Amino acid sequence: MRLFQTRRQFLQLGAAATVGSLLPLSRAGAAETVREYKLVAAKSKVQLANPPFPATGLWCFNGQTPGPQIRLRLGERVRIVAENQLDEITSVHWHGLRLENEMDGIAFLTQPPIEKGERFVYEFTPPDAGTFWYHSHENAAVQQGRGLDGAFIVEEIEPPKVDRDLVWMLDDWRLDENAQITEDFDSIVDYSRAGRIGNTVTLNGRAAGELRVRAGERVRLRMVNTANARIFRVVFTFHKPRIIALDGQPTEPFVPPFGYVELAPGQRADVILDMEGKPGERFQVVDSAFLQNPYKLAEIVYEDGKPLRESPLDASIRLPSNPVLPPDLTGEPFQKDVPLEGGDLGRLRSAYLEGQQRGVSELLLNGKFWAVCGVSAFRQVMPPFATVERGRTCVFRLQNRSVWPHTMHTHGHTFKVISHPTQAYQEGRYLDTVLLGPEEEVTIAFVADNPGDWLFHCHMLSHAYAGMLATFRVL
Repeated sequence: MRLFQTRRQFLQLGAAATVGSLLPLSRAGAAETVREYKLVAAKSKVQLANPPFPATGLWCFNGQTPGPQIRLRLGERVRIVAENQLDEITSVHWHGLRLENEMDGIAFLTQPPIEKGERFVYEFTPPDAGTFWYHSHENAAVQQGRGLDGAFIVEEIEPPKVDRDLVWMLDDWRLDENAQITEDFDSIVDYSRAGRIGNTVTLNGRAAGELRVRAGERVRLRMVNTANARIFRVVFTFHKPRIIALDGQPTEPFVPPFGYVELAPGQRADVILDMEGKPGERFQVVDSAFLQNPYKLAEIVYEDGKPLRESPLDASIRLPSNPVLPPDLTGEPFQKDVPLEGGDLGRLRSAYLEGQQRGVSELLLNGKFWAVCGVSAFRQVMPPFATVERGRTCVFRLQNRSVWPHTMHTHGHTFKVISHPTQAYQEGRYLDTVLLGPEEEVTIAFVADNPGDWLFHCHMLSHAYAGMLATFRVL
């Protein structure tokens, strides 16, 4: 476990770690295959909105958003060189991947920040198959809000039989009349209410387009919500989605309640769609989160011609399990109430900020509107709100004491949902990001088997920046 308090400590240790990572690999025994990628964070232009609107100025990995798709087979090792060509520091987090602490990608907590013109080498072997993603984790509300993210896919050794395996990265953007990003990232309304919700929705970085299919085809959709704050409720008109994994973790296949796939920021769902329409038919895919203003995401278009097959594919869609240890609630688990307080119309009266108790007026003057366990985060380096022995089951009772939703994400660990009043279908399933409605209490549990200091924060990124960010420690 390391907790760096100064930038100098980061640079001293980080320089050694980075240089070491750039040396040729040397391992005992048979050589291990290492798949290599390079990610360059830089300014670019991307055609988000359809012409005649101009391309939008973004910050991207390798000049595109989403960034390059990283795809491995389970058991493969990957080396990723992240280079920073922005005018500010950055880092890259591998969302949902249970990695060693020094690879988690959190500046000032697990690594030195990547300065302009510098690079950092990440190297690891993912322990789980599934749908994950990567994104900037420094000044994330701005950097991710400008386009710095991408998909990270770890394929199963024996995946289910499908005709196509597709990734859908769902995002939204706040654009002006010229299709450029608005600069109001420091909006008090966003900080204190629902977060930064955009006025333009994209799928894989583009406005609504077509998904051309053949009748009888089976498609696996890996859906990822990369938005800053928007909660998607995706309706597949006519089609029946079957969810086979949530947040990268396999689950017994099920049709979601009410027929739509709900994804809060940071969440993922693997969905099986059997194309049971007829040649020439067309069906819309719609985000129904705002019923007064449903948003078209795509259109499923059936090609003319003979169906691929006359009846749905007769093959199992169940995924093999990942090696996530089940929490043991029968012994003596570590238990902790985790109140989430603040926001507009909230009851927060004071909180600790930089080690001092501050009243709400002083918190607001410092741009802090939220607190976790009575602490409003200034940066990633802070005393942990919980310290747990390695191997012990940890139970967090998350208490949303506000009138706004929050999507809480754990780093380094996957948890089991023990109780969820409004999303009972998630109980017993494994996630790394969970949505809490206003004034809602959700209980999660996990085995604290990954040592280090780990972030726990709201993935509505304006909330995290405004104080809803904390760390827990595994000894």
